[in-house]
Amino acid sequence: MADFNKILGPGDIDGGVINVVVEIPTGSSHKIEWNRELAVFQLDRVEPAIFAKPTNYGFIPQTLDEDGDELDALIITDAPLTTGIFLEANVIGVMKFEDDGEIDDKVIVVPADDRNTGNAIKSLEDLPKQLLAQIEHHFTHYKDLKKPGSTIVKGFGDAEEAKVIIHESVERWNSK
Repeated sequence: MADFNKILGPGDIDGGVINVVVEIPTGSSHKIEWNRELAVFQLDRVEPAIFAKPTNYGFIPQTLDEDGDELDALIITDAPLTTGIFLEANVIGVMKFEDDGEIDDKVIVVPADDRNTGNAIKSLEDLPKQLLAQIEHHFTHYKDLKKPGSTIVKGFGDAEEAKVIIHESVERWNSK
């Protein structure tokens, strides 16, 4: 397997098209994480089925969030994506998130070439309100059985706010 952080950059951040590597498919309760030191995907844990991911989950290569991991991405598609693939994705927003006191924001993206929707999703406003509510609920409660109250969704931001966060994460990566 290739080291995604060596072969992929973050993409065209200002143009709004970034590279995203898929870790967890929609509907999975497996917490699969990219192990940067070994350059492999690793099953970190199995979550209770009631906490299955409402979206595909991945990361943006050559970024570091404030929690020390690559910057997370929530990938909105009609069907689950496979662990280990990457896609070019349009940035549509960000979920501002805090996990156990650490900032752990999630950039929200859609495939750059989505012929199923006719590339209709351009911003968070184009998503069903119910989907955003499900995402917020999931991330507010997915640690409730282990550590209740340790996660806080602080709101959603637009694509421009997401791009600022991506740039900050690239700067952290480049200065590590």
